[in-house]
Amino acid sequence: MTVALEMSGVSKEFDGNRALDEAWFRAEYGRVHALLGENGAGKSSLMNVVCGLYFPDRGRIAIDGAPVAIDGPAHARRLGIGMVHQHFKLVRPFTVAENVAMANRLGGRWTDQIQRVSESIERYCGELGFELDPDSRIDSISVAERQRVEIVKVLMSGARILILDEPTAVLTDEEADRLLAVVRGLAGRGSAVVLITHKLREVRDFADRVTIMRAGRTVADENPETLTDQRMTELMVGSAPRSALAARSAGGEARLEIEGLSAARDDGVTALASVTLSVQSGEIYGVAGVGGNGQTELAEVLMGVRAAAGGRVAIDGADRTSAHPGERRKGGLGTIPADRYLHGLTADLTVAENFGLAGLAAGRYGKLWVASTRMRGDTEAAIADFEIQGGGPATRSRLLSGGNAQKLVLARELSGGAGILVAHSPTRGLDVRACAAIQSQLLAARERGAAVLLISEDLDEVLDLSDRIGVLNRGRIVGEFARPADRHAVGRLMVGHA
Repeated sequence: MTVALEMSGVSKEFDGNRALDEAWFRAEYGRVHALLGENGAGKSSLMNVVCGLYFPDRGRIAIDGAPVAIDGPAHARRLGIGMVHQHFKLVRPFTVAENVAMANRLGGRWTDQIQRVSESIERYCGELGFELDPDSRIDSISVAERQRVEIVKVLMSGARILILDEPTAVLTDEEADRLLAVVRGLAGRGSAVVLITHKLREVRDFADRVTIMRAGRTVADENPETLTDQRMTELMVGSAPRSALAARSAGGEARLEIEGLSAARDDGVTALASVTLSVQSGEIYGVAGVGGNGQTELAEVLMGVRAAAGGRVAIDGADRTSAHPGERRKGGLGTIPADRYLHGLTADLTVAENFGLAGLAAGRYGKLWVASTRMRGDTEAAIADFEIQGGGPATRSRLLSGGNAQKLVLARELSGGAGILVAHSPTRGLDVRACAAIQSQLLAARERGAAVLLISEDLDEVLDLSDRIGVLNRGRIVGEFARPADRHAVGRLMVGHA
């Protein structure tokens, strides 16, 4: 196989924190090469160097055997490098064709460009075995379809080295398998495909080679067939991951009550139909379900960012159905949203500023001026308590890995003394160690007497953490189970409409 990409001795620091430490990597044409590691291991940082977003402090990069100094994304594209980022770079009100055309300016009249791009999209879809409507708006298509748009964008740019950053993090298992089959097809056509992941199954089932990173360093480069899952986990985390599981406690009084709650999706279709449940102090109530059955709408109504069409939401006995998010927070409600960057953090604010937002709103850090020293001290304590790695109080939050960004959201919500916590997919896209850390904090909140509503599409997570489980199917709670719940009984209710 011909070597497509070779990196050696690559180092990079941000705000004095070393993200890459003499890292090395190699990928060949015609192969799927997995880049495996826990969140914060340096995987995305290393590939951001390749695609020109970061310039390394030290190190060597060679493309097709020739040394290069990649000075920006445009240079990377000219070298045949394309990266599909974990957070899509799409303009939501624009069509599929318009987004692809903006990324690949073909010259000439705009209408002519759109026509040529639409024809190219249809050709690529035929070759890759998936469907896309060039005339559909981005905000009207599924997450899986948006990912296909990103893949077509980079292929149209002439990419021969294709980098996919956690491409299955927001996909269902079925969607993920379809995407990874496309990835194998791209390698079969001669591309060098780099699959950034933390999922052992994806490495085992779809990769020809795996490079493993830990704490900014490359620790192994192996044939996946020679590694057991246990060995890959040891290489990723350095030691066995800490278990989040602990003994269950009995619940207390109802703190979050939902009665007959109904809500619609953005397109007007009913998403929730008369949902009724309650969460007691000192318990975790898990909502299980296949994605797309109303989980997102339930979380958004409880957060106060989507209006209820009917029913009632009560926090500690007070009706908060029509309350805005600030009033709900004052009433003791904390939230961990599924999209930590859309609803949880302001990416360009520092860690201290994001952590201190709730305290500022509550007057903890002053009213006429900000008590910045106190806020920084509290942030430093939270960083230590919640094991937030990869930065300090002055670090821009966008530089944190996904797992550490999620820990920052959790630290802010729990440090504010929230008595009720709504956690929507809190470990989605996170590695083994980060998942254990987040789950440990949820259990600790329950032990302190908080009422935790856990909404997750990960059935293992729901079964492991929940004291009670409600199954959400087509916008309705179709069954409720006390711990220990029968996995097969829960699963049957989850897919009963299929």
